[in-house]
Amino acid sequence: MSANLGCYGDSFASTPHLDRFASESIRFTQAYASAPVCSPARCCLITGMYATSLGTQRLRSHFSLPEHCKPFPELLRSSGYFTSNNVKTDYNIQDERQHIQAMWSQNGPHAHWRQRKSKQPFFAVFNLMTTHQSRTSVWPHAKFEREVAAQISDGIQHPPADVPLPPYYPDTPTARREMARYYDCIRVMDQQVGQLLRELDEDDLAEETIVFFFSDHGMGMPRGKRLLHDSGMHVPLIIRIPEKFKPLKPGDVQRHNKSDVQNQMISFVDFAPSVLACTEVETPAWMQGQPFIGPNPIRREYVYGARDRVDEVDDLSRSVRDHRYLYIRNYMPHRSWMPPEWYSDHSALRREIATLRDAKRLNSNQLTFAADQKPVEELYDTSVDRFQLNNLAKDPRVSDVLQRMRSAHKKWVFETRDIGFLPESIVWDRLRHDSPWDVAQDHDRYALDHTLLTAQSVGRESTLAEHITRCQAADPAVRFWGVVGLRCQGELTTSSRSLLLDLLNDPVAAVRIEAASALLSAGESQSATNVLLSEIRGDNVDVILRAIRALQLNFKTARPDRETVQAVLDRATEKETTSSHPCWMFVRFSADALRNHLKQ
Repeated sequence: MSANLGCYGDSFASTPHLDRFASESIRFTQAYASAPVCSPARCCLITGMYATSLGTQRLRSHFSLPEHCKPFPELLRSSGYFTSNNVKTDYNIQDERQHIQAMWSQNGPHAHWRQRKSKQPFFAVFNLMTTHQSRTSVWPHAKFEREVAAQISDGIQHPPADVPLPPYYPDTPTARREMARYYDCIRVMDQQVGQLLRELDEDDLAEETIVFFFSDHGMGMPRGKRLLHDSGMHVPLIIRIPEKFKPLKPGDVQRHNKSDVQNQMISFVDFAPSVLACTEVETPAWMQGQPFIGPNPIRREYVYGARDRVDEVDDLSRSVRDHRYLYIRNYMPHRSWMPPEWYSDHSALRREIATLRDAKRLNSNQLTFAADQKPVEELYDTSVDRFQLNNLAKDPRVSDVLQRMRSAHKKWVFETRDIGFLPESIVWDRLRHDSPWDVAQDHDRYALDHTLLTAQSVGRESTLAEHITRCQAADPAVRFWGVVGLRCQGELTTSSRSLLLDLLNDPVAAVRIEAASALLSAGESQSATNVLLSEIRGDNVDVILRAIRALQLNFKTARPDRETVQAVLDRATEKETTSSHPCWMFVRFSADALRNHLKQ
């Protein structure tokens, strides 16, 4: 969820328990997720490292953590804390079950601090699923009414006629109903928070316990979750620090709107070192965050974000945010912020937005989300553009800001060794019984300078000759980004088409598939389709996913036969239950969507 709470100034929200909690706490106004989707964000939270450094920035990942990296609840448990986690794990890592066993004294729907030994210090996590995307926008409305709305204590729901609509939504009955549903979910969640706080009071622990309230990314609504704008990244963060722990409070706290307010920039990567600082457990040197509460808090200038593959949707964008400006660099600008997504497309509002877009009935504000393509760069002055609708990237009046944010982005990519510029199948090929983090540290396995230089040429005014040279490089990662750059340059020339046809025989699958997709988007069908049909019959699930997605997005040109697609769907459905690799589910998503297209 986003910061749609009364204590954050949202007068439509019904959140009496959190508003009262905020009046006893510090309300942080500039807290941001590290990713706009759950599992990569939780991986960052639990490790104190960026998912882009660990190779776990895609949902869902199946990579292992580096040997030295231990999730911070394990460090707390080793120091004598009782650690409990109620329900949700999904940390986006291999061997998750073993990590869960090491981290949590109790894990599951009944896990609670009340299971600890007498007077044992505790660290307890409660994941309230009530505002999850499933409840706010994906479930059929009847199921939402039965399982969420029925829990509203007085039975009074938020009236759709009065709901405040963001300007990137069309003002329709569907939009109003869905936003009212989102606020109803928040109200039920607020009741659940109230119950947990009452349990602390009943156990005489309120004055002994530091309490964090936050969400794991922005709202689970169209243009929220999955996007790097504030609607997907800005989160509420409220921390109650009892008087006895007053030295742990940050400075520069101001009283505003019945609560203490702190305006410093906070990233999810800072949560682990902050908790460890408060508990006097030593913070490992490999953690990439910095404490924002505790004995020696550190202020940061920027927070960083990453959008990569989510479910079957492959993409790569990065963001930099300071107190005023948001910068987004889109490395695949030929892809929409709102592409076809099997799971998200269960949302009635999302389907309606797509229908209105296709009928050319959306205005410019709504097309910032729903357009077929993205800008290469986005820059927003959030002090006057709350919803990030006015892209200033080409405005010469803020060219110095653009350059500063570009530099901050590039510096972060190199300092953290962002491995997202390697396609997943290439990362697997370069592992040596170690982790993506180890690959990223090894220049022989990851030439980040050359790879990033090529990726940054995408959408730029590079010459055709430059793109062609990159497509012929020895490093397959450079060839991959060379193909993306060639595709984004515009209409294919005879020479670029000829090169792409040659690359259909590239020794690396990710390059072959990207070349085939580029050719299909330009109208070339048979040879490109044959390559993708061959790939989906293979055994590498990452390759199969990339190939079936390319067929799905180019089905009008490729026109694969339904029997072949059905075979992939059947295989993926079976593999979901027999394989440990999570991406078979996404192969099913894409194959099912493609099969449905071919029925029409």
